[in-house]
Amino acid sequence: MSVSQDLSFLSLILNASLLVQLVMALLLIVSIMSWMYIFRKMFAIRDAHIQTEAFESAFWSVGNLQSLYDRASSNNRTGALERIFHAGMSEYMKGKSTSSMSGTDMVALLDGARRAMRAAYQREMDNLESHLSFLASVGSVSPYVGLFGTVWGIMNAFRGLANVQQATLAAVAPGIAEALIATAIGLFAAIPAVLAYNRYSHEVDRLAIRFESFIEEFSNILQRQSK
Repeated sequence: MSVSQDLSFLSLILNASLLVQLVMALLLIVSIMSWMYIFRKMFAIRDAHIQTEAFESAFWSVGNLQSLYDRASSNNRTGALERIFHAGMSEYMKGKSTSSMSGTDMVALLDGARRAMRAAYQREMDNLESHLSFLASVGSVSPYVGLFGTVWGIMNAFRGLANVQQATLAAVAPGIAEALIATAIGLFAAIPAVLAYNRYSHEVDRLAIRFESFIEEFSNILQRQSK
């Protein structure tokens, strides 16, 4: 086998020590999982933006809260903002049907609708933020896991020099190269995860601001209608 063949990517992985191979396998599995979550989160956030935009347009153009509530009740594929609206409107209508319409009851009614929307908001945010912590962990830990494999591989490479009468670069190069592959795989897993986490965190924050603004605006509308 020639030196160039010895230093090929596949040969270096196959000839690495067992611990380094386990580190590489772990990083590869983590990388595949992170890419899966990256694509899933990309589609989820994209759909959330589209559904939020569509519901906001319908909410401000239609103006009939009852028709919007009926549509949200009958539609199984509602967006996050529409579910928040449905939670608040449902609580408001249930409270209104049993309220004596005194000033104190009306304040409690509006407060109940706001609490229902805040609870729905928290559920939607938990759903949007799911798996982001995994991407953050992959981005922060993977380089160190790869570095551990590299350090272990380099230790084995230099330890092997003890059985060689004359230490040459050709003797130590394959061991160092196979060790450095672990760091490369760690960076390959970490960089996309960090970029995706930063991007998606920003998009989730934008959606959170839109949801909170809607809750305040819708609460004001219910307050005006209750007078």
